[in-house]
Amino acid sequence: MKKEKIITLDLTGCKYLGEIHQRIKKAFDFPDFYGENWSAFDDLLWSECDADKVIVLGEKAVSEELRPSVKMIYKILKEFQEHCAKYDEQVEIEIRS
Repeated sequence: MKKEKIITLDLTGCKYLGEIHQRIKKAFDFPDFYGENWSAFDDLLWSECDADKVIVLGEKAVSEELRPSVKMIYKILKEFQEHCAKYDEQVEIEIRS
């Protein structure tokens, strides 16, 4: 039986966009060439992510200025989840405040 791979992205205490991208890079174990922008996150998610479940923590702990960035993370993860479902691959996305 295959062990479930879970990725946890903790946004708690992030104060600026660069910090969010650093946490994304670490959580998803992206390579050093990760461009730290939404296009790079989207691209590497599709090519490098083999998670069964992605948990996002700390949504309510980020500043108001970073709320659009959190929404972008959710949008990209949702599109990834929908794409995987088309190929009968299940990726669970869980949002915890």
